[in-house]
Parts: sequence; C-alpha cells; structure tokens
Amino acid sequence: MATPPSASAFAKLLRDEGVTVVEVDDWETHNRNHMGPWGPVHGVMIHHTVTSGSARTVAICRDGYSGLPGPLCHGVITKDGRVHLVGYGRANHAGLGDDDVLRAVSGDLALPADDEANTDGNRAFYGFECENLGDGHDPWPEVQLLAIEQVSAAICRYHGWDQRSVIGHLEWQPGKVDPRGFTMASMRARVADRLEETAPPVVLPEPQKPVVDLSRLVAAALSDPARSGTPVTYAGVKTVETALVDAGLLQRVYSDGHFGGATVDAYARWQRRLGYSGTAADGIPGMTSLKRLGDKYGFTVVA
Repeated sequence: MATPPSASAFAKLLRDEGVTVVEVDDWETHNRNHMGPWGPVHGVMIHHTVTSGSARTVAICRDGYSGLPGPLCHGVITKDGRVHLVGYGRANHAGLGDDDVLRAVSGDLALPADDEANTDGNRAFYGFECENLGDGHDPWPEVQLLAIEQVSAAICRYHGWDQRSVIGHLEWQPGKVDPRGFTMASMRARVADRLEETAPPVVLPEPQKPVVDLSRLVAAALSDPARSGTPVTYAGVKTVETALVDAGLLQRVYSDGHFGGATVDAYARWQRRLGYSGTAADGIPGMTSLKRLGDKYGFTVVA
C-alpha cells in the first residue's frame, strides 16, 4: 500500500533502472481519475495486448476503443524493449479481481487462486501492456522481457516492495490468460534477482541527440516530386519520420527517409495537434513546431 510518485518522478525512476522511456503525448495527465481514485497502490500488473505492430499497439492502449476508453495501462512495452508511457493515474487495465489476491499482494503472501471478481484493480495497480499476440506462439524477445523486469523492479524498489507485488492479469481476474508465453513465476524470479543486486543499476550515458537542420529539412520536403522536381536527400528526414512514428502520426512503413506525401500529411497532423490550422498546418516544418517535436522525441534543431 503506497502513494504513487509524481509523473515526472515515475519517468525518472524507470530511466534510472535503465529503461528506455518514450513519453507519448499528454501521458502525464491522461487518465480515468474522473471515474474514481487511483491509489493507494499495492502492486504491478502485467498484461499482453493481443496486437502486433508497435505504433498501432501504443495508439490502442492510449486511446482505447468502443466500450473501453483509454488509457488502457500506464506503459506499453513493445517488442523492441521500449516503454511507451501513455497515461498516469487511473487506467482501464485491471478491472474487477479477487480481494484475496489483493490481500496477498499487500501482505507479501503466496498468491491464492483467483476465483472471485469483487475488487477494483484499476485503483490498486500499476499496469503495463506488452505487445504480443498472446497465442502462445508469438515470441517474447529477451529485450522485452528485460524491460518488464526493469519496470517491475523499479516500482518495487521505489515503494520498498518485493517481487511478490508483481502479478499477471491471469492471477487477478478469473478467466484471463495474460500474459501468455512466459510464466509470472519466472518473471518474479528475475525481479527478485534484480532487487537483490547490491550494486546500483548501470545507467548508460545519454546518447548524443541527432541534429536536424531546418533549412535542409524544408528543402527535402519541398522537393518531393509531387510538388516539384527531383527529391533532395537528407538524413534528418529519417530522424523526423521516426519521431512522427513514435507520436503515432506516421505508419512505420512510410518512415523511409523520403519526405513524401505521407510524411507531409503526418507532419500536418503534428502541427494541428499543436493548435495550428489552415496554411499554418501545411505539413512543411517550421522552427517552432519542429523544436517541439525534437524536445519531445529526442533530437536537436538548428536553423
């Protein structure tokens, strides 16, 4: 039983554990708190998404779907091991579960069978959705399992919990099978090993941010054959496209280093997200909108 940290402190404690964190849109204030409280918290719950494709998975978990509005978790752990923060506060991930399980988690006791659905889990747990089809055949890359271990250990370390505070959805709510493809017993063993390490986690130095030259980027955007002539090749285009993919505005298949129509449309959506309209949201980068994109998704802009 504990009070969650602030959103910024939460992101920091994950990064301090070595997690690669992607902050998605307004995650710090995106929640379901108007439906009820979040906290005190008692543990961490792991799920699988039954989806494939990182961008699609993150978008679904952020926005939800008909009948179940988002956020559907606090973080999405994609197959590449990145943790995409999509919400903070109450999230629609746990539903009703077994009060005996909650008492066991709260008291660091052995888990009983989950045979009742009588207790609000959205209030009591951090939730992480993990990109996987959940069919028992879709693989779990080691980098993804490591990220699950890291986020679970980071939260347990912050609250002073042990590995018994980490459970799967299948251990909480009758009829659920997730996560499928690895056992929660094996994951708790990994978390326990990590928490028992006496040395602090190795924190790699922050990689140097890519630099995007605005004038060269604009030249590349305006040289699209659909607009005029032969396209200009510039490496910064790929950097911007990667950021647009992370923002859920561009399909990964169009992140090809060419500032074509799909990239222009995606950038226009970014401009509209910032409040621009009309000709100010034409899909051609400007300094202010590009700097906002770089600040959020990890690159530096020069004129």
